[in-house]
Amino acid sequence: GVADLGLVSRVLKEEEKETLTAHLLAADGVCVVLHKDNPVNQLDKQHLIDIYTKKATNWKDFGGNDAAIVVANKAEGRSTLEIFLHFLGLDNADVKADVVVGENLHVINSVVSNPNTIGYVSIGTASAEEKTGTPIKLVTTEGVVPTLESVRDGSFPITRPLNIVTDAETSPVAQAFLDYLMSTEINDIVEKHFFVPVR
Repeated sequence: GVADLGLVSRVLKEEEKETLTAHLLAADGVCVVLHKDNPVNQLDKQHLIDIYTKKATNWKDFGGNDAAIVVANKAEGRSTLEIFLHFLGLDNADVKADVVVGENLHVINSVVSNPNTIGYVSIGTASAEEKTGTPIKLVTTEGVVPTLESVRDGSFPITRPLNIVTDAETSPVAQAFLDYLMSTEINDIVEKHFFVPVR
């Protein structure tokens, strides 16, 4: 009852739905990135589990070069870490990382500086970097190419909703602001932060 609107970057739990309503603001997707010179183009869920738990340690197991896989993982508290591990069904303790990084650009720099590194970042950030010529590539996962469109239409497997939540009572001024947030007027702001507009 303290706030009119809240931000929740996940699906509401069943018990939360009893008192709160989620309004979809934008979407976020997380993709695996490799160096553009790495021959591997596709990694499915089980491949990623094997890589991140070090059951698989060489790129040749996936049609790549005979080289040790360098695993970059996100630091605790990063939302991309949560989405990625939830998709894999792993706890952070299960992950055997060679490099622990923070922001998306740190991951991308790790991949650029060592072509045998694997990492994961927000699709928006990765797409923007790839377009500017950064030597990375976005890896197909579960047969779906990571694009802003595949996040928007829900076909890409590693995605999450970015919601505004309200309770039963919304003041007129809060409702007016919510209506603005639910319009296409904010698409430029959403894109500026590398998220995916849903309208």
